[in-house]
Amino acid sequence: MDSTAGTGSTAGTGSRELGDPGAGPDEAAEAAEADEGWPVTAGTTALSVPVPEADALVRGWRARYDTAARHGGTAHLTVLFPFLHRDRIRTPERAALAALFARHPPFTLRFERCGSFPGVLYLVPEPAAPLRALTAAAVERWPSHPPYGGLFGDLEPHLTVANSGDARIHRHIEARLTERLPVTARIDAVDLVVHRAGRWQPWLTFPLGR
Repeated sequence: MDSTAGTGSTAGTGSRELGDPGAGPDEAAEAAEADEGWPVTAGTTALSVPVPEADALVRGWRARYDTAARHGGTAHLTVLFPFLHRDRIRTPERAALAALFARHPPFTLRFERCGSFPGVLYLVPEPAAPLRALTAAAVERWPSHPPYGGLFGDLEPHLTVANSGDARIHRHIEARLTERLPVTARIDAVDLVVHRAGRWQPWLTFPLGR
């Protein structure tokens, strides 16, 4: 998945409203986005942490080699995907999300190196513990929604740079990125993003620590 940070008015649940993800006329034709590497239907949501500090560094590579980037959004770290369908996120769910993330303080991440999964090149966020805590808290509250549907087990937190291209291309990207690392990022909110009209669109932001 991918996410986009944005600004908006403050919602009564402690979240910030970023956009209206209401149904659109194109959604019936949007049954699945196969080239994203995951069958994402209209109304799918995700919880993610935007990392604008890293976006300038990886934007060009993501545009060419990260299939999710073709569907909108900036560099991010996924907290939980897929999450509840858009239609199930109403006032009680918003309040629960706001309260959940308010219990976790803001934190700082440092990206000093690249890592890899089979076919995937990513930036390694350190320390990983605060991100793991956010995911664990969300899964504890909504246990029927494990990360990636439970397909990959305990997947390491990661900022995807490329999930296409061969090993040679990934080595080249890693070498170029390493020249410009480290990058430090302050994490103070979690975004709720929604898939609509073929793109990931911002919806709500939940501040950490308040």
